[in-house]
Amino acid sequence: MSDPIDSQSNLSSDALAGREVLVAVCGGIAAYKICSVVSELAQRGASVTVAMTEAATQFVTPMTFQALSGRKVFTKLWSPHDDADIQHIHLTERLDAVLVAPATANMIGKMANGLADDLVSTLLISATCPMLIAPAMNDRMWANSAVQRNINILNEYGHDIIGPAEGWLACRSVGKGRMVEPDALVEAMTKHLSEPGKS
Repeated sequence: MSDPIDSQSNLSSDALAGREVLVAVCGGIAAYKICSVVSELAQRGASVTVAMTEAATQFVTPMTFQALSGRKVFTKLWSPHDDADIQHIHLTERLDAVLVAPATANMIGKMANGLADDLVSTLLISATCPMLIAPAMNDRMWANSAVQRNINILNEYGHDIIGPAEGWLACRSVGKGRMVEPDALVEAMTKHLSEPGKS
């Protein structure tokens, strides 16, 4: 009889192995937690590309994500010396899934309203695959009616909203707005890619 734990591990590996995943990192303190997510996805066989907003690079260096993913990290919309596609739209052509984490109120607003004014928002608006979005912000920002409207719009678009959780926030208060933990994000991605019909 096979070990249930081993069976679950094999399922996770099968779901992620060979999949193309874009991790879009936005400018929140929880960006440091995404290092664990990228590392785990890569260890389970996913091909992970990381794109970062300028604000995100203030929390974690692109070099860190490059070391964890084994791939170049993209931070700027215009890179004329890299390749023929100076906007890097080609990064979204063969994606199986996108993870936006930490998803700030600003990026959530851009996604909901079709705005594309930097690398990450441009990639997100050009991606046609399903997206997993992990909000992270102050509890009062999360409760804001405009943010909730934007979250509802993203739900209507068919994206999966993961969290946020309640707990200790960077503003030194306790409330809802904390990004879910890395293992929950990896589990959500694994479950998502395990569903029938997911390419």
